[in-house]
Amino acid sequence: MKSIFGDQIQICLFGESHSPAVGAVLNGLAPGIRLDLEFIQSQMDKRRAKGRISTARREADEVRFLSGFFNGYTTGTPLCLLIENQQTRSGDYEAAKWLPRPSHADYTAFEKYGGFQDYRGGGHFSGRLTAPLVAAGGIALQILKSHGIRVGTHILRLGDWKDTAFSSQETELEQQIDRLNGDGFPTLDADVEGSMIRAVEEAASEGDSLGGVLETAVVSLPAGVGEPFFCSVESKLSQLLFSIPAVKGVEFGLGFGFAGLRGSQANDPFRLEKDRVTTQTNHNGGLNGGITNGMPVLFRTAVKPTPSIYQPQDTVDLEKRENARLQIQGRHDPAIIHRARVVVDSMAALGLLDLLTERFGPRWMTEGTP
Repeated sequence: MKSIFGDQIQICLFGESHSPAVGAVLNGLAPGIRLDLEFIQSQMDKRRAKGRISTARREADEVRFLSGFFNGYTTGTPLCLLIENQQTRSGDYEAAKWLPRPSHADYTAFEKYGGFQDYRGGGHFSGRLTAPLVAAGGIALQILKSHGIRVGTHILRLGDWKDTAFSSQETELEQQIDRLNGDGFPTLDADVEGSMIRAVEEAASEGDSLGGVLETAVVSLPAGVGEPFFCSVESKLSQLLFSIPAVKGVEFGLGFGFAGLRGSQANDPFRLEKDRVTTQTNHNGGLNGGITNGMPVLFRTAVKPTPSIYQPQDTVDLEKRENARLQIQGRHDPAIIHRARVVVDSMAALGLLDLLTERFGPRWMTEGTP
């Protein structure tokens, strides 16, 4: 199993849903980065389960640093962070260990690891593993913010309900990001929030689940970041985004919308504005040839409905080798999209930090762009 990502900034992920703890090791951070632990905890709070639209499993998610952090600063050595699992109920999974949940990783993990995988709560394939990713992302987001780079995500669509899209005006977009990062439920249109929450509650009452689409914006990235062909901004971010459980689609700029346009409609004309090269439109989402062009980076992420639902489903008994019916037990989310937005922010920040460090070197993290 390979759970390591990155070139300049490497992250190694460890743990399972019902193991004593989950965590991550970050390699490549420069020494002398001051970490705001309250900010990291606030990011963890955005991921935490809340209310009837989330799982009943309530974890404290307190982040402990075991190495690489001393007297408030990174030391430059590998930084290890740990988050304890305190609310596991492993017995919920004993009865169904031979009955893989449809559309979950239970069956594929069984085949890959020969039945030796930790099946409790999805094991290493559980959304629980996004907790250390959010903690690590909290570090990356701080570094980006120190250079004026901000990341924000909102729920563009949840079931049949749609939110307002991000503004095409950079000043308004920055204000939207700031507001979203202070909100518990991330929508730009306050009127649609209640409708989305009620839709999730209705699905939950029927033993079902909902998916949706997240829209993310990154502002103030310098032009010239990205390493084509295989480490382009799109390549690196897509790899990270598709690593998030339940993500099934990623598109940048207009994405699949380009298919219905001509070049004359899709192109973003350049112009000089106060000695800065900008584009009149941003259909390409701030990226040309896999490299940032200085405009906001925009992308959308499709999140499928949570596969663990309470309705009876067809499956296979892997021990008896016969068809079977499954009625799951345990605590599961009727929707994860509102919790996934901070995971997307974190993954984007980790990928961009890796690319920026490759472009400007490790000292960029503490000393600024050359």
